[in-house]
Amino acid sequence: MAEPTCPICGDPAVPAYKPFCSARHRDRDLLQWLGEGYRIPGPPVPEGLDNPEQPD
Repeated sequence: MAEPTCPICGDPAVPAYKPFCSARHRDRDLLQWLGEGYRIPGPPVPEGLDNPEQPD
């Protein structure tokens, strides 16, 4: 089985920060999620609901 590597830089993962190589890369990944740098696609929004501030 191949050794896990850090998804940020490709260096070997460190057990304390797995799957990352350091606390810095772990925190960088967390900030991407919190800052909406990563997005998970969801179902399409029904027409008319894509802008809730627009009056009908």
